Amino acid sequence: MIFAVVGPSGAGKDLLIRGALAARPDLRLVRRVITRPSEAGGEDHEAVTSEEFLTRIARGDFALFWHAHGLSYGLPKADVEGPGDVIFNGSRAVLSEAAKVFPDLRVILVTAPEDVLAARLSARGRESVADIRARLDRAGFSLPEGVRARTVLNDGTPEAGIARLLAALQPASA
Repeated sequence: MIFAVVGPSGAGKDLLIRGALAARPDLRLVRRVITRPSEAGGEDHEAVTSEEFLTRIARGDFALFWHAHGLSYGLPKADVEGPGDVIFNGSRAVLSEAAKVFPDLRVILVTAPEDVLAARLSARGRESVADIRARLDRAGFSLPEGVRARTVLNDGTPEAGIARLLAALQPASA
């Protein structure tokens, strides 16, 4: 099974994913390749230049790639392939394509109230007030037609959010 975790900036996707990985050693993270310097903060990712990213597309290195917010993101085929469940921090913009590439894709939408998102974005210290406002304006998005998701409300403690994500990772009949 492959799990795409999506949600607005500040929802706590990376924190919840780290917690789920610690609780479930059988779960594998697909570490994204991003055209963002590693020192820029945020998730642990493989930083590459735009030129290197294009070279890797041409070589067919990515199972899935997309562009958002002026950056390019890719999921290495080598990290997706193999046995067991995998999880990645995704983008709603690529979910329709992801569903075609990964027939067993399960989408988990992590969200939080706007005031919680605003506080988290401000605490990161990476963006201007205008950038934070723009992110909040994009927070109330709809999923692409035909894509269904389990929703995880991450509005409390990290432990509560992680527990909710772990519950969402369970089979539908559980």
